[in-house]
Amino acid sequence: MLAAASAPEVEDSVASSTSITDISFIPVADPVLGHEEKTALCEVIDSGWITMGERVQRFEEDLARIHDVEETVAVSSCTAGLHLILHALGIGPGDEVLVPSLTFVATINCILYVGAAPVLVDIDTIDNPLMSLDDAARKCTEKTKAIILVHYAGYLADRSAWQKFADQRGLLIIEDAAHATGLKDVGTYGVAAALSFYGNKNMTTAEGGAVIVSDQNLREKIRKMRGHGLTSGTFQRHSGSSPGYDMTMLGFNYRMDELRAAIGIVQLRHLEAWNHKRRHLTQLYRSLLEEHAPEVVVPFTAGDVSSYHIMPVVIPDGADRSHVIKSMRDAGIQTTIHYPPAHLFSFYREHLPSKQLPRTEEYGRRELTLPLFPRLDAVHIERITHALAKSIRC
Repeated sequence: MLAAASAPEVEDSVASSTSITDISFIPVADPVLGHEEKTALCEVIDSGWITMGERVQRFEEDLARIHDVEETVAVSSCTAGLHLILHALGIGPGDEVLVPSLTFVATINCILYVGAAPVLVDIDTIDNPLMSLDDAARKCTEKTKAIILVHYAGYLADRSAWQKFADQRGLLIIEDAAHATGLKDVGTYGVAAALSFYGNKNMTTAEGGAVIVSDQNLREKIRKMRGHGLTSGTFQRHSGSSPGYDMTMLGFNYRMDELRAAIGIVQLRHLEAWNHKRRHLTQLYRSLLEEHAPEVVVPFTAGDVSSYHIMPVVIPDGADRSHVIKSMRDAGIQTTIHYPPAHLFSFYREHLPSKQLPRTEEYGRRELTLPLFPRLDAVHIERITHALAKSIRC
Protein backbone atom coordinates (compact mmCIF):
# COMPACT_ATOMS: atom_id res chain seq x y z
CA MET A 1 0.00 0.00 0.00
CA LEU A 2 1.14 3.57 -0.58
CA ALA A 3 2.15 5.37 2.56
CA ALA A 4 0.09 8.36 3.57
CA ALA A 5 1.77 11.54 2.37
CA SER A 6 2.45 14.39 4.74
CA ALA A 7 1.84 17.94 3.59
CA PRO A 8 5.56 18.63 2.82
CA GLU A 9 5.76 15.41 0.77
CA VAL A 10 2.72 16.49 -1.21
CA GLU A 11 4.23 19.88 -1.95
CA ASP A 12 7.52 18.26 -3.03
CA SER A 13 5.68 15.80 -5.28
CA VAL A 14 3.76 18.54 -7.02
CA ALA A 15 6.69 20.93 -7.17
CA SER A 16 8.66 18.33 -9.12
CA SER A 17 6.26 18.86 -12.03
CA THR A 18 5.92 22.01 -14.12
CA SER A 19 4.45 24.83 -12.05
CA ILE A 20 1.62 26.97 -13.39
CA THR A 21 2.79 29.98 -11.38
CA ASP A 22 3.72 31.99 -14.47
CA ILE A 23 0.69 31.01 -16.57
CA SER A 24 -1.89 33.77 -16.81
CA PHE A 25 -4.80 31.43 -17.64
CA ILE A 26 -5.89 28.83 -15.06
CA PRO A 27 -7.73 25.85 -16.59
CA VAL A 28 -10.39 23.85 -14.77
CA ALA A 29 -8.28 20.69 -14.91
CA ASP A 30 -4.72 19.96 -15.92
CA PRO A 31 -3.08 16.50 -15.87
CA VAL A 32 0.35 16.11 -14.31
CA LEU A 33 2.47 14.50 -17.03
CA GLY A 34 6.22 14.57 -17.44
CA HIS A 35 9.49 12.72 -17.85
CA GLU A 36 8.37 9.56 -16.05
CA GLU A 37 5.44 9.08 -18.41
CA LYS A 38 7.59 9.80 -21.48
CA THR A 39 10.15 7.23 -20.35
CA ALA A 40 7.44 4.65 -19.71
CA LEU A 41 5.97 5.16 -23.19
CA CYS A 42 9.39 4.84 -24.83
CA GLU A 43 9.99 1.57 -22.99
CA VAL A 44 6.73 0.17 -24.36
CA ILE A 45 7.64 1.18 -27.91
CA ASP A 46 11.13 -0.29 -27.54
CA SER A 47 9.64 -3.55 -26.25
CA GLY A 48 7.79 -4.14 -29.50
CA TRP A 49 4.58 -5.16 -27.71
CA ILE A 50 1.97 -2.41 -27.54
CA THR A 51 -1.37 -4.19 -27.15
CA MET A 52 -2.72 -5.72 -23.92
CA GLY A 53 0.08 -7.57 -22.13
CA GLU A 54 2.30 -7.57 -19.04
CA ARG A 55 1.99 -3.84 -18.33
CA VAL A 56 -1.81 -4.02 -18.32
CA GLN A 57 -1.54 -6.87 -15.82
CA ARG A 58 0.85 -4.87 -13.64
CA PHE A 59 -1.42 -1.82 -13.81
CA GLU A 60 -4.35 -3.98 -12.68
CA GLU A 61 -2.28 -5.31 -9.77
CA ASP A 62 -1.10 -1.84 -8.68
CA LEU A 63 -4.65 -0.50 -8.83
CA ALA A 64 -5.92 -3.47 -6.83
CA ARG A 65 -3.39 -2.73 -4.08
CA ILE A 66 -4.46 0.90 -3.87
CA HIS A 67 -8.13 -0.09 -3.61
CA ASP A 68 -7.35 -3.00 -1.28
CA VAL A 69 -9.12 -5.55 -3.48
CA GLU A 70 -8.15 -8.92 -4.93
CA GLU A 71 -8.14 -7.91 -8.58
CA THR A 72 -9.20 -5.21 -10.97
CA VAL A 73 -10.02 -5.48 -14.69
CA ALA A 74 -8.58 -2.74 -16.90
CA VAL A 75 -10.77 -1.63 -19.79
CA SER A 76 -10.82 1.05 -22.48
CA SER A 77 -13.03 3.50 -20.56
CA CYS A 78 -15.38 3.87 -17.61
CA THR A 79 -18.22 3.74 -20.14
CA ALA A 80 -16.97 0.34 -21.28
CA GLY A 81 -16.78 -0.78 -17.65
CA LEU A 82 -20.38 0.19 -16.91
CA HIS A 83 -21.59 -1.46 -20.12
CA LEU A 84 -19.73 -4.68 -19.27
CA ILE A 85 -21.15 -4.75 -15.74
CA LEU A 86 -24.74 -4.31 -16.91
CA HIS A 87 -24.34 -6.84 -19.73
CA ALA A 88 -22.65 -9.41 -17.48
CA LEU A 89 -25.47 -9.10 -14.94
CA GLY A 90 -28.02 -9.88 -17.63
CA ILE A 91 -29.85 -6.55 -17.34
CA GLY A 92 -31.73 -5.89 -20.55
CA PRO A 93 -35.08 -5.25 -22.24
CA GLY A 94 -37.97 -4.96 -19.80
CA ASP A 95 -35.69 -3.97 -16.91
CA GLU A 96 -35.47 -0.54 -15.29
CA VAL A 97 -32.35 1.00 -13.71
CA LEU A 98 -32.42 3.94 -11.29
CA VAL A 99 -29.83 6.56 -12.18
CA PRO A 100 -29.34 10.25 -11.32
CA SER A 101 -29.96 12.88 -13.97
CA LEU A 102 -26.98 14.77 -12.49
CA THR A 103 -24.28 12.75 -14.23
CA PHE A 104 -22.35 12.56 -17.47
CA VAL A 105 -24.43 11.08 -20.28
CA ALA A 106 -22.31 7.90 -20.44
CA THR A 107 -23.86 6.65 -17.19
CA ILE A 108 -27.32 6.74 -18.73
CA ASN A 109 -26.26 5.63 -22.20
CA CYS A 110 -24.86 2.36 -20.84
CA ILE A 111 -28.34 1.42 -19.63
CA LEU A 112 -29.66 2.05 -23.13
CA TYR A 113 -26.83 -0.02 -24.64
CA VAL A 114 -28.22 -3.16 -22.98
CA GLY A 115 -31.80 -2.33 -23.92
CA ALA A 116 -32.96 -1.48 -20.40
CA ALA A 117 -34.86 1.66 -19.37
CA PRO A 118 -33.11 4.44 -17.40
CA VAL A 119 -35.29 5.91 -14.65
CA LEU A 120 -33.92 9.36 -13.91
CA VAL A 121 -33.88 10.38 -10.25
CA ASP A 122 -33.59 13.81 -8.59
CA ILE A 123 -30.76 14.85 -6.27
CA ASP A 124 -31.16 15.04 -2.50
CA THR A 125 -30.51 18.77 -1.94
CA ILE A 126 -28.41 21.63 -3.29
CA ASP A 127 -26.01 21.01 -0.39
CA ASN A 128 -25.92 17.26 -1.08
CA PRO A 129 -26.23 16.81 -4.86
CA LEU A 130 -26.24 13.00 -4.79
CA MET A 131 -29.16 10.81 -5.85
CA SER A 132 -32.20 11.12 -3.58
CA LEU A 133 -33.30 8.03 -1.68
CA ASP A 134 -36.83 9.42 -1.35
CA ASP A 135 -37.21 10.09 -5.07
CA ALA A 136 -35.67 6.72 -5.91
CA ALA A 137 -38.23 5.02 -3.65
CA ARG A 138 -41.08 6.80 -5.42
CA LYS A 139 -39.81 5.61 -8.79
CA CYS A 140 -39.22 1.93 -7.98
CA THR A 141 -41.50 -0.53 -9.79
CA GLU A 142 -41.65 -4.27 -10.28
CA LYS A 143 -39.40 -3.77 -13.31
CA THR A 144 -36.62 -2.06 -11.33
CA LYS A 145 -33.55 -4.31 -11.26
CA ALA A 146 -30.60 -2.10 -10.36
CA ILE A 147 -29.32 1.24 -9.11
CA ILE A 148 -26.32 3.09 -10.52
CA LEU A 149 -24.89 5.27 -7.75
CA VAL A 150 -22.73 8.13 -8.98
CA HIS A 151 -20.04 9.31 -6.56
CA TYR A 152 -20.39 12.85 -7.88
CA ALA A 153 -17.33 15.12 -7.51
CA GLY A 154 -15.60 12.25 -5.69
CA TYR A 155 -17.98 12.30 -2.70
CA LEU A 156 -19.25 8.87 -1.70
CA ALA A 157 -22.94 8.07 -1.50
CA ASP A 158 -24.32 6.84 1.84
CA ARG A 159 -23.42 3.16 1.67
CA SER A 160 -25.50 1.80 4.54
CA ALA A 161 -28.62 3.71 3.47
CA TRP A 162 -28.39 2.55 -0.14
CA GLN A 163 -27.58 -1.03 0.81
CA LYS A 164 -30.65 -1.12 3.05
CA PHE A 165 -32.74 0.40 0.25
CA ALA A 166 -31.47 -2.18 -2.26
CA ASP A 167 -31.79 -5.16 0.10
CA GLN A 168 -35.42 -4.32 0.89
CA ARG A 169 -36.26 -4.31 -2.81
CA GLY A 170 -33.94 -6.99 -4.14
CA LEU A 171 -31.96 -4.53 -6.28
CA LEU A 172 -28.37 -4.65 -7.53
CA ILE A 173 -26.06 -1.72 -6.75
CA ILE A 174 -23.55 -0.59 -9.38
CA GLU A 175 -21.15 2.26 -8.66
CA ASP A 176 -20.17 4.86 -11.22
CA ALA A 177 -16.91 5.78 -9.50
CA ALA A 178 -15.46 7.78 -12.38
CA HIS A 179 -14.73 10.62 -9.91
CA ALA A 180 -13.54 8.47 -7.00
CA THR A 181 -10.36 6.62 -7.95
CA GLY A 182 -8.20 5.89 -4.91
CA LEU A 183 -10.98 5.63 -2.32
CA LYS A 184 -10.95 2.22 -0.66
CA ASP A 185 -14.72 2.13 -0.09
CA VAL A 186 -15.26 2.12 -3.85
CA GLY A 187 -16.44 -1.32 -4.94
CA THR A 188 -17.91 -2.22 -1.53
CA TYR A 189 -21.48 -1.00 -2.10
CA GLY A 190 -22.85 -3.76 -4.29
CA VAL A 191 -21.88 -5.96 -7.21
CA ALA A 192 -19.34 -3.81 -9.04
CA ALA A 193 -17.81 -0.38 -9.61
CA ALA A 194 -16.39 1.30 -12.69
CA LEU A 195 -13.48 3.78 -12.60
CA SER A 196 -12.33 6.38 -15.14
CA PHE A 197 -8.81 7.45 -16.13
CA TYR A 198 -9.84 10.05 -18.70
CA GLY A 199 -7.54 13.04 -19.16
CA ASN A 200 -9.26 15.27 -16.58
CA LYS A 201 -9.45 12.65 -13.80
CA ASN A 202 -7.35 12.46 -10.61
CA MET A 203 -4.95 10.14 -12.44
CA THR A 204 -5.00 9.48 -16.15
CA THR A 205 -4.16 7.00 -18.89
CA ALA A 206 -5.55 9.48 -21.49
CA GLU A 207 -8.48 7.16 -22.17
CA GLY A 208 -9.14 4.15 -19.97
CA GLY A 209 -11.03 2.68 -17.08
CA ALA A 210 -11.27 -0.29 -14.77
CA VAL A 211 -13.83 -2.49 -13.08
CA ILE A 212 -13.81 -3.63 -9.45
CA VAL A 213 -15.90 -6.76 -8.84
CA SER A 214 -15.89 -8.81 -5.64
CA ASP A 215 -17.48 -11.96 -7.09
CA GLN A 216 -14.81 -13.98 -8.89
CA ASN A 217 -17.16 -15.59 -11.40
CA LEU A 218 -18.63 -12.24 -12.42
CA ARG A 219 -15.15 -10.73 -12.58
CA GLU A 220 -13.86 -13.47 -14.88
CA LYS A 221 -16.92 -13.12 -17.08
CA ILE A 222 -16.22 -9.40 -17.45
CA ARG A 223 -12.53 -10.11 -18.07
CA LYS A 224 -13.41 -12.37 -21.01
CA MET A 225 -16.13 -10.07 -22.30
CA ARG A 226 -13.70 -7.13 -22.63
CA GLY A 227 -11.76 -9.15 -25.25
CA HIS A 228 -14.50 -10.45 -27.59
CA GLY A 229 -15.48 -13.27 -25.21
CA LEU A 230 -12.37 -15.26 -26.12
CA THR A 231 -10.75 -17.79 -23.80
CA SER A 232 -7.30 -16.25 -24.29
CA GLY A 233 -5.83 -12.97 -25.43
CA THR A 234 -3.19 -12.23 -28.05
CA PHE A 235 -0.40 -11.96 -25.47
CA GLN A 236 -1.31 -15.30 -23.88
CA ARG A 237 -1.27 -16.99 -27.29
CA HIS A 238 2.00 -15.27 -28.19
CA SER A 239 3.63 -16.37 -24.93
CA GLY A 240 2.17 -19.90 -24.86
CA SER A 241 2.60 -22.99 -26.96
CA SER A 242 -0.88 -23.10 -28.49
CA PRO A 243 -2.35 -20.51 -30.87
CA GLY A 244 -5.89 -21.82 -30.41
CA TYR A 245 -8.78 -20.22 -28.58
CA ASP A 246 -12.51 -20.54 -28.14
CA MET A 247 -15.29 -17.93 -28.01
CA THR A 248 -17.59 -18.78 -25.12
CA MET A 249 -19.76 -15.66 -24.90
CA LEU A 250 -20.67 -12.47 -26.72
CA GLY A 251 -17.94 -9.97 -26.01
CA PHE A 252 -16.65 -6.54 -26.97
CA ASN A 253 -13.40 -4.84 -27.91
CA TYR A 254 -12.96 -3.02 -24.59
CA ARG A 255 -9.29 -3.78 -23.87
CA MET A 256 -6.66 -1.45 -22.47
CA ASP A 257 -3.33 -1.25 -24.33
CA GLU A 258 0.25 -1.30 -23.02
CA LEU A 259 0.86 2.39 -23.73
CA ARG A 260 -2.01 3.53 -21.54
CA ALA A 261 -1.16 1.00 -18.86
CA ALA A 262 2.43 2.25 -18.76
CA ILE A 263 1.22 5.81 -18.13
CA GLY A 264 -1.19 4.50 -15.51
CA ILE A 265 1.52 2.63 -13.61
CA VAL A 266 3.45 5.89 -13.24
CA GLN A 267 0.37 7.92 -12.35
CA LEU A 268 -0.71 5.50 -9.62
CA ARG A 269 2.55 6.12 -7.75
CA HIS A 270 1.46 9.72 -7.17
CA LEU A 271 -2.30 9.29 -6.78
CA GLU A 272 -2.43 9.38 -2.99
CA ALA A 273 -0.27 12.50 -2.80
CA TRP A 274 -2.30 14.19 -5.52
CA ASN A 275 -5.59 13.39 -3.78
CA HIS A 276 -4.12 14.72 -0.54
CA LYS A 277 -3.23 17.98 -2.30
CA ARG A 278 -6.75 18.18 -3.75
CA ARG A 279 -8.17 17.85 -0.23
CA HIS A 280 -5.93 20.67 1.01
CA LEU A 281 -6.96 22.93 -1.90
CA THR A 282 -10.65 22.16 -1.31
CA GLN A 283 -10.33 23.09 2.36
CA LEU A 284 -8.67 26.34 1.33
CA TYR A 285 -11.49 27.05 -1.14
CA ARG A 286 -14.06 26.54 1.61
CA SER A 287 -12.28 28.89 3.98
CA LEU A 288 -11.72 31.65 1.44
CA LEU A 289 -15.23 31.44 -0.05
CA GLU A 290 -16.75 31.67 3.42
CA GLU A 291 -14.67 34.79 4.01
CA HIS A 292 -14.99 36.55 0.65
CA ALA A 293 -18.20 35.15 -0.90
CA PRO A 294 -20.42 33.71 1.85
CA GLU A 295 -23.41 33.82 -0.51
CA VAL A 296 -21.82 31.04 -2.57
CA VAL A 297 -22.87 27.53 -1.49
CA VAL A 298 -20.16 24.88 -1.34
CA PRO A 299 -21.89 21.47 -1.59
CA PHE A 300 -21.17 18.64 0.83
CA THR A 301 -19.67 18.97 4.29
CA ALA A 302 -16.06 19.63 5.16
CA GLY A 303 -14.53 16.32 6.16
CA ASP A 304 -16.78 14.13 3.99
CA VAL A 305 -14.93 11.19 2.45
CA SER A 306 -13.93 12.23 -1.06
CA SER A 307 -11.26 12.06 -3.72
CA TYR A 308 -11.96 15.79 -4.35
CA HIS A 309 -12.17 15.31 -8.10
CA ILE A 310 -13.87 18.61 -8.91
CA MET A 311 -14.71 21.82 -7.05
CA PRO A 312 -18.43 22.52 -7.56
CA VAL A 313 -20.01 25.63 -6.10
CA VAL A 314 -23.57 27.00 -6.32
CA ILE A 315 -23.85 30.68 -7.12
CA PRO A 316 -26.66 32.80 -5.60
CA ASP A 317 -30.14 32.37 -7.00
CA GLY A 318 -30.72 35.15 -9.51
CA ALA A 319 -27.05 35.63 -10.37
CA ASP A 320 -26.33 35.63 -14.11
CA ARG A 321 -24.13 32.56 -14.55
CA SER A 322 -23.20 33.38 -18.14
CA HIS A 323 -21.93 36.76 -16.91
CA VAL A 324 -19.98 35.06 -14.11
CA ILE A 325 -18.40 32.60 -16.55
CA LYS A 326 -17.38 35.42 -18.92
CA SER A 327 -16.10 37.60 -16.10
CA MET A 328 -14.01 34.74 -14.73
CA ARG A 329 -12.62 33.97 -18.17
CA ASP A 330 -11.72 37.64 -18.67
CA ALA A 331 -9.81 37.31 -15.39
CA GLY A 332 -7.90 34.36 -16.85
CA ILE A 333 -9.85 31.60 -15.09
CA GLN A 334 -11.71 28.79 -16.81
CA THR A 335 -14.91 27.44 -15.28
CA THR A 336 -17.33 24.78 -16.44
CA ILE A 337 -20.58 23.05 -15.45
CA HIS A 338 -20.96 19.59 -13.85
CA TYR A 339 -23.49 18.77 -15.16
CA PRO A 340 -26.29 20.12 -17.30
CA PRO A 341 -29.28 18.00 -16.16
CA ALA A 342 -29.34 15.00 -18.47
CA HIS A 343 -33.13 14.79 -18.65
CA LEU A 344 -33.18 18.17 -20.40
CA PHE A 345 -30.98 17.05 -23.31
CA SER A 346 -32.78 16.72 -26.64
CA PHE A 347 -32.08 13.01 -27.07
CA TYR A 348 -33.45 12.03 -23.66
CA ARG A 349 -36.47 14.31 -24.00
CA GLU A 350 -37.26 12.50 -27.23
CA HIS A 351 -36.58 8.93 -26.10
CA LEU A 352 -37.38 8.87 -22.37
CA PRO A 353 -40.57 9.75 -20.48
CA SER A 354 -40.91 13.45 -19.67
CA LYS A 355 -39.40 14.29 -16.29
CA GLN A 356 -39.42 17.22 -13.92
CA LEU A 357 -36.60 17.03 -11.41
CA PRO A 358 -36.79 20.40 -9.64
CA ARG A 359 -33.74 20.07 -7.38
CA THR A 360 -31.53 18.81 -10.21
CA GLU A 361 -32.79 21.61 -12.43
CA GLU A 362 -32.08 24.28 -9.82
CA TYR A 363 -28.63 22.85 -9.18
CA GLY A 364 -28.00 22.69 -12.93
CA ARG A 365 -28.93 26.39 -13.28
CA ARG A 366 -26.64 27.56 -10.50
CA GLU A 367 -23.69 25.15 -10.38
CA LEU A 368 -20.23 26.31 -11.42
CA THR A 369 -17.07 24.20 -11.35
CA LEU A 370 -13.89 25.99 -10.29
CA PRO A 371 -10.33 24.89 -11.14
CA LEU A 372 -8.96 22.04 -9.02
CA PHE A 373 -5.80 20.06 -9.74
CA PRO A 374 -2.57 19.30 -7.86
CA ARG A 375 -0.35 21.96 -9.44
CA LEU A 376 -2.47 24.76 -8.01
CA ASP A 377 -1.31 26.51 -4.86
CA ALA A 378 -2.76 28.95 -2.32
CA VAL A 379 -2.01 31.97 -4.52
CA HIS A 380 -4.16 30.51 -7.30
CA ILE A 381 -7.06 29.68 -4.99
CA GLU A 382 -6.98 33.22 -3.60
CA ARG A 383 -7.02 34.65 -7.12
CA ILE A 384 -9.95 32.41 -8.13
CA THR A 385 -12.07 33.13 -5.06
CA HIS A 386 -11.51 36.89 -5.29
CA ALA A 387 -12.47 36.80 -8.99
CA LEU A 388 -15.61 34.81 -8.22
CA ALA A 389 -16.67 37.15 -5.43
CA LYS A 390 -16.22 40.12 -7.74
CA SER A 391 -18.01 38.52 -10.70
CA ILE A 392 -21.19 37.64 -8.81
CA ARG A 393 -21.53 41.18 -7.44
CA CYS A 394 -21.02 43.22 -10.59
